[in-house]
Amino acid sequence: MLLSLFVQNYALIEHLEIDFSNQFSTITGETGAGKSILLGALGLIMGNRADLSSLKDKEKKCVVEATFQIEKYNLIPLFEEQGLDYENTTIIRREILPSGKSRAFVNDTPVNLAEVQLLAEHLLDIHSQQETRELEQQNYQLAIIDAIGDNSQLLKQYTLELAYYKKAQKELENLLIERDKNSKEQDYNIFLLNELEQAQLKSGEQKELESELESLNNVELINESLNKLVAFANEEQIGFISILKDAKQALSKITNFSSSYQEIFERLQSTLIELEDIVETSQMLAEKVVFDPERIAYVSSRLQTIYDLQKKHQVASIEELIQIQESLSITVNRNSDLSNCIQKLEKDVATKEIVISQIALVLRENREEAIPKLTLKVEEILTDLGMPNAKFQINLIPSETFLNTGKDIVELLFSANKGTNFGLIKKVASGGEMSRIMLAIKSILADYTKLPTIIFDEIDTGVSGEIALKMGDIMKGMSAKRQVFAITHLPQIAAKGNQHYKVFKYNEGLTTLSKIVVLSQEERIKEIAEMLSGKELTESAINHAKTLLN
Repeated sequence: MLLSLFVQNYALIEHLEIDFSNQFSTITGETGAGKSILLGALGLIMGNRADLSSLKDKEKKCVVEATFQIEKYNLIPLFEEQGLDYENTTIIRREILPSGKSRAFVNDTPVNLAEVQLLAEHLLDIHSQQETRELEQQNYQLAIIDAIGDNSQLLKQYTLELAYYKKAQKELENLLIERDKNSKEQDYNIFLLNELEQAQLKSGEQKELESELESLNNVELINESLNKLVAFANEEQIGFISILKDAKQALSKITNFSSSYQEIFERLQSTLIELEDIVETSQMLAEKVVFDPERIAYVSSRLQTIYDLQKKHQVASIEELIQIQESLSITVNRNSDLSNCIQKLEKDVATKEIVISQIALVLRENREEAIPKLTLKVEEILTDLGMPNAKFQINLIPSETFLNTGKDIVELLFSANKGTNFGLIKKVASGGEMSRIMLAIKSILADYTKLPTIIFDEIDTGVSGEIALKMGDIMKGMSAKRQVFAITHLPQIAAKGNQHYKVFKYNEGLTTLSKIVVLSQEERIKEIAEMLSGKELTESAINHAKTLLN
């Protein structure tokens, strides 16, 4: 329950500290007195967004702090899940700084707005006139039925499975798009890959072939050059090998005379050995070099294949062709793997679809069982609220697709009078009827939900007299198990409260301020009398006020 509220520098409120009881409290005040400001402050506690326009003094920060007693509401798992420190008396604080930055705290631990909203929805239910219109919405209608049908755990399971299903379905859709795109290129990629694989390319091969072809095309010149070298070396009298041998023989006679002569001799000997090896190698090469037209044809053909592939793929080396081959292999194999992935995902999606359909079916069965209970209870309460002939008809229409809340579309039909046809509630119910219907539903939901605090903001719109008394009795009855607030303009409802708070504006210097106070018994009599007759109190109004309070 809401124990207290502290507000500082918010709208017309300069400073406010007020305590609340755990029973039925009514809040009254003239139009524009600041009741909406109070709800706005509580809205910040519920995680609503704030801006600088909320600050009364733009140079100071705004603080709104609410204290809740929560030990009876089994919220420890929620605190643990959010990583928050649990306290039986929990404090939610919002701060709006002059810079425009907003901060939130739970038991002095900084939190984000999402965490505040998650916690607050377990603590407060503010029913505004706008929410009365929400009764026209599909999701709200289903939420009412699901509360009666105790579908909360099923809905969590459905939501989780639906998220997995949609994720798998999206992945499958993306893979199918990729496959369709790739299939147009797959055949050509396979052709290119086969062509490269058949070529059996090897790194460095091109240079070797080009060098070999150059040699094969110049056999005569190579033979002639090598044979001349051998001839020049081995000529009997003037061959350079014979001459060097004679020089070596001459030097050998003086090597003992000086180390310098010995060094020259050794160098000449090394040169002679190297030249003899060159001549021998040249002779061997000359013997191997023969004109081979078949080899020329093969090497030329091989090189042409390489050149053609390079031209097709717009590269200049075998190494680049090998890289392209590897890339094509990955692409082709990827498309093969893609088909396997698609088959697996299709099975996963089909399995998830069966699971979700089964959950949706149980949801529908629970809803069909809950609908008669709901309509009966609502009609009973509306009879007490002056609508004895009100009838409801709630239809569940199967959906072809998975919706966020199952596979049901709800149709809420209403008839207020005998002999009138059922129609969609948003079309046939008046404002006063909608208020009574909403109160009836809220009073029923109170037995199925564990919300500790409910605030009704002018739910009595469009009603008066005896009906207002009945509405007050219903709200007072709800307060037996939870804290209930009613912001009202009707004296019949205001008098039902165990506590009565008044919101009013007053001037302080050049500033208009708003304040809320708890009224004493005498102050209540005066306030209710004013609600009955206006500022000029009559004895009749005072007596009527006393009667209402008694």
